[in-house]
Amino acid sequence: MTDPGISSTDDYPTLPNSAMEEEGAAPPATRLSLRAWFVEGLRAGIFLMPRVAGRTPTPLQALILTALVVAVEVALFRIEIAGPARLDVQAWLSAWWSAGLFIGLAWWAFPSETAEPGSEEEKPKRPVGVGAAFVLWVIASLPNTLVYQCLMAAIAHGWLTGSVFSQNWLYWVFYAVFTTWSLGAAILLVVRFTGLTARTAVFALALLASTGLTTWQFNARAWQQDDERDAVASSRPRLQLSQQTFETQQALWESTMAAIARERPGVTDVYGLVFAPYAAEDVFLRESTLVSRLLAERFDAEGRVVHLVNHATTTQTHPWATTQNLQRAIDAIAQRMDRNNDVLVVYMTSHGASDFKLAAAHWPLQVPPLTPGELREALDNAGIRHRVIAISACYSGGWINALAGDTTLVMTAADATHTSYGCGRLSELTFFGRAMFDEQLRKTHSFEQAFARAVPLIKQREIDAGKDDGFSNPQIQVGAGISPVLRALEKRLDALPAVAPAAAQAPVPAASVIRP
Repeated sequence: MTDPGISSTDDYPTLPNSAMEEEGAAPPATRLSLRAWFVEGLRAGIFLMPRVAGRTPTPLQALILTALVVAVEVALFRIEIAGPARLDVQAWLSAWWSAGLFIGLAWWAFPSETAEPGSEEEKPKRPVGVGAAFVLWVIASLPNTLVYQCLMAAIAHGWLTGSVFSQNWLYWVFYAVFTTWSLGAAILLVVRFTGLTARTAVFALALLASTGLTTWQFNARAWQQDDERDAVASSRPRLQLSQQTFETQQALWESTMAAIARERPGVTDVYGLVFAPYAAEDVFLRESTLVSRLLAERFDAEGRVVHLVNHATTTQTHPWATTQNLQRAIDAIAQRMDRNNDVLVVYMTSHGASDFKLAAAHWPLQVPPLTPGELREALDNAGIRHRVIAISACYSGGWINALAGDTTLVMTAADATHTSYGCGRLSELTFFGRAMFDEQLRKTHSFEQAFARAVPLIKQREIDAGKDDGFSNPQIQVGAGISPVLRALEKRLDALPAVAPAAAQAPVPAASVIRP
């Protein structure tokens, strides 16, 4: 097949003899077709010699082939996500800086065609040219990407089942294998253009470094789960942004902050800040509401609990759960409490990721995720000394090091490498929220005792529910400086008259699903 206007009249080249085949050369021709360039790029992707024999693609060919590869890769990235998804153009474009690096390094490292002495027969039989190398490198990524994305799609869509496919370490194994494949194919391609030289070694090291930098700083997915569109499709309530909405939120914010009760001299008061930033699933609204009421009723914190939540049904009643509102709420609470003697309880419930960011969503409102460092900075800046912090999210154990301190108790629903359980759409409460707050803290005022009793309950319920990616392994760390403060608080609260509990929550369905 030929490409009129952009290829020669020669068909795809064939190898005339075994000697040329061994060298990877093709018979003389002025230009290769698009199909030939594509096939040779695929050969490079599986470690075979590209048979281009010093030819260079035209600018139009390079543009068409690059656009084709981009289109195929974007389509492959999409199939990795089950359900509605949205294209994050910024995240996708952020990975293309490596293309400029490749071209620049190739320009520096490749031998000049005019510098080769002698007749045509004396010239090396390897490919020469930056344009050819770039086109082959771009196309060579396809075999690797095709296999990897199909594998990830099979796991995401449930076509591959079994406990092994739920293990976090397996994804790192896949990543290592396919990254090695990609780097190996790229470095071998460069060697075939340059030979084994010092510049080749520098080129290879630069490719290795760029891969590491991409993983560290630019490892964002081109496609993101679109839970809000899924919610709209399911006729769920939807946030309507308007001037009235923003004015309502502003007035609500001011009245909520003004209503925070002041500290009582001589009393160690409990203040609460409950944060539920993920609007797409009702479980976080239910759980944050329960914890807010529990703190008010069981910990003598009536009028001292601020509940920030994202949900379409709470726009008129609760301030939004955004990072900025969280920081402002911490500042407002700090102004009303005795920052050296009172205790602030922070409860956060949402999805969590392996990069330890707390997911936030309230479409069409843009809400950035929250990091452990942002929470720690807000608390430090406010000067709040005694802190009890609980995070109900997957991989939430990764928050402990950033938040721990002498006057801080931190507890999490999972360790840094495991998912938690019970945050699917069928769940009434998360397993951690249910066992810790809805059950054990109704029987004791000790966070440590409640945690110790809740952990075996969570473990057994995860076994009964069929959680197959390992025990969530909730974590706790207690600073030496806060222990006596909490013991004195327990003694005071135990002496108070009992307060009628909030309405009982419905049981958690056994069919709840893992949702990091």
